[in-house]
Amino acid sequence: MSEAARRQSDTFTGNPEPVLTVCGMSMVPDVTGALFLPDAQALVVSDLHFEKGSSFASKGQYLPPYDTRSTLSLLERACARFKPYRVIALGDSFHDRNARERLNEADLSRIRALTASHVWTWITGNHDPVPPDDIGGNSARELDIGPLTFRHEPRPAPQTGEISGHLHPAAAVVVRGRRLRRRCFVSDGTRLVMPSFGAFTGGLNVRSGAFSEIFDRTGFTAWMIGRDEVYPVAGRRLRPDSL
Repeated sequence: MSEAARRQSDTFTGNPEPVLTVCGMSMVPDVTGALFLPDAQALVVSDLHFEKGSSFASKGQYLPPYDTRSTLSLLERACARFKPYRVIALGDSFHDRNARERLNEADLSRIRALTASHVWTWITGNHDPVPPDDIGGNSARELDIGPLTFRHEPRPAPQTGEISGHLHPAAAVVVRGRRLRRRCFVSDGTRLVMPSFGAFTGGLNVRSGAFSEIFDRTGFTAWMIGRDEVYPVAGRRLRPDSL
């Protein structure tokens, strides 16, 4: 990390310009939770979890049935903003194997419109090892672009060039006596873990043990998603969740 980027990552104020690189490739972390790679004209999202609400409802936990609709609106917003040639969905795009059958026709049409407008890759995840075959796009376990490998689950370090999801990272920091917890991108410059994109997905604190095999305890930056900006915060400033 450059000294300028390091100084920026020590703050959580102002209007920072994103300065995020992985293996020398510049990336733009967006407030939607999407990641844009200008050189590849690629937009990356992770853990959409379409139809999570209807899955919970089938088990007697009744959530508002609008999560797929909300997630699609956010995804359409990101695509309209960056106008990518390629879109990569990093696994767990569908909450379970039967999610396709629970999609209403309007949401299904929106998904097909998105996949028809881009070169679309569904990376397989633990929730959707076999993505639906009638929604457009293609599926793969991994995808390589230049020095980067896109997969769902991060592997233990070292994994230079890995872009992954699965863990739903979130970060907590205290600013002027106020504790803030937000979804985040997390990177050490050699690899990156994406935040979850789905409307009903939660977040796992990056100071938890699940991240200890991926990043050094403080040798990373959390790119925390605010309302209007994405703010880089040095790992040493982050707090664990209260017990």
